[in-house]
Amino acid sequence: MNKNIFDGNKLIIASHNKGKIKEIKILLEPLKIEVLSAHDFNLKEPIENGSSFEENALIKSSYVSKSTGIPSISDDSGICFSDLNNEPGIYSARWAGNDKNFKLAMSKINDSLKKIKKPSYNCFFVCALSLCWPNGNNINVSGKVNGKFSWPPKGNYGFGYDPIFRPLEYDKTFGEMKPEFKHSISHRALAFKKLINVCFPSLKS
Repeated sequence: MNKNIFDGNKLIIASHNKGKIKEIKILLEPLKIEVLSAHDFNLKEPIENGSSFEENALIKSSYVSKSTGIPSISDDSGICFSDLNNEPGIYSARWAGNDKNFKLAMSKINDSLKKIKKPSYNCFFVCALSLCWPNGNNINVSGKVNGKFSWPPKGNYGFGYDPIFRPLEYDKTFGEMKPEFKHSISHRALAFKKLINVCFPSLKS
């Protein structure tokens, strides 16, 4: 059997981010398995000292799966602006500070872009997913969606930087899109499609 095929009945989301956990649980609904989060086990967040989204995702999934003895899935994602040398990138959450104040983070991005002469406003969201088993076996995939910076922030759906990101070919920000639609085009949705193709072949459409 392919070692990457998931055949368990329980999976832990390696995150304490409520918005991210909610989105991932929705994307995992077709699996018909019990989905928990690191919060349910009172696990501390590991130090994310990787140099890429993929490395940080693996750090989280590996830590949780080894700590609990249960397979774990993690998501490391962020927004990158070409005018800002692809920042905030892997530091997207840190730009929001310890209080996770994304209104402050979005204002910081807007202020930074104001200093750029003739900005392109090009940006993209990246999502790296890592599924790790307690024995250390893991599979890693990623998804990316391109867009434009939108100011002022618009919409009350989603979380994080969604209100300032307008995906290409759409006239609404992620924050204005209903969850079920966003889940069909987002960076996270694209990454999950790849993961399902590898680890959950019975669910492939």
